[in-house]
Amino acid sequence: MTDQSSVARSTPIMADDTEPKPRPRESLLERAAGRFDFARVTPPVVPPVAAPVAGPEPRPEPSAAVAPVTRPLADLPASDIPEPAAIPEPAPVPEPAEPLMAPPPEAAPFARPLADARLLPVVFSGPRHPVDREHLRAQGLIEPEGAVSALLEEFRIVKRRLLVQAADLRRQNAGPAAQRILIGSPHPGEGKTYCALNLALAIAAEKESEVLLVDADFAKPSILSALGLPGGPGLMDALMDESIDVADCVLGTDVPGLWVLPAGDTTVNDSEYLSSSRAAEVLNRLTEGTTRRIVIFDSPPALAASPAAELAKHVGQAVVIVRADRTGQGAIDDAVSLLAACPNVQLLLNGAQFSPSGRRFGAYYGYSG
Repeated sequence: MTDQSSVARSTPIMADDTEPKPRPRESLLERAAGRFDFARVTPPVVPPVAAPVAGPEPRPEPSAAVAPVTRPLADLPASDIPEPAAIPEPAPVPEPAEPLMAPPPEAAPFARPLADARLLPVVFSGPRHPVDREHLRAQGLIEPEGAVSALLEEFRIVKRRLLVQAADLRRQNAGPAAQRILIGSPHPGEGKTYCALNLALAIAAEKESEVLLVDADFAKPSILSALGLPGGPGLMDALMDESIDVADCVLGTDVPGLWVLPAGDTTVNDSEYLSSSRAAEVLNRLTEGTTRRIVIFDSPPALAASPAAELAKHVGQAVVIVRADRTGQGAIDDAVSLLAACPNVQLLLNGAQFSPSGRRFGAYYGYSG
């Protein structure tokens, strides 16, 4: 009895189908793993939880949001499956701030940049008036389409020097001032208007250039009467009234390539108008979009009126007419000093009866031998 009792107590109780009784809440995979020992063939599906490390500091428990799942999700109730975390929405992009700089003000009338190659050349559309040739001969001026004379040859040399200088100024990026030439003198009666007229007539004969003669002697204008042209609004009117386009004031002539801008209305503030910002806009308008046009200003005498010094600020060249045996050295120095705003001031001797070289221009064209 004793031996049988010990054997009976050591023998496990078996079920009728000879299989071990399944433990509660054990999945099929767990039951299969316990029966066939999958650990010998493949690693476990879920890695075992490592044992806590012994030490003074306890192992931190995982967060509930990322707690490891040791059971397949297929066997968990729907209430135990954690919902996926919501993806945060991107922060809204802030609207661009207002610019710190205010937009540029609207440009004044006719104030357009000359550097823009897309600008069309300003074309003078005024009526053409005949120039009184007889009156030109009576004044000793160059006669258009006339015979070559000593006077024409002398001004051909003068104009060539000035045109070469204008081309150099354009290459130096002098801007519109490269196309402007001021003709002045220290005192009245030294021949500045005479030289300005002859120089304009000589340049008008150029095949690739045209000339605009501006009467800038506002107190005593004389260009229109010398050419026999009618009066009308001119430079000073455009300076005083912003609604006037100076290009509409230009008079055409029957001399090819010659245009004339009258002095315009008389005012006691001519120097102030010339020193205003409006003056630069009006003068730029005269050569806007073209480099073929030369502008000649017949200015007041430098020592008799202040507008000459103001005009010198807008031109690339200034020619001071010096009367032989009349203009003193001190007057020349003072006039050159007043026109110092112009980078190129030159002297032209007028009325000389003696030439040290003995040259006589124009005689060659009548020589037959």
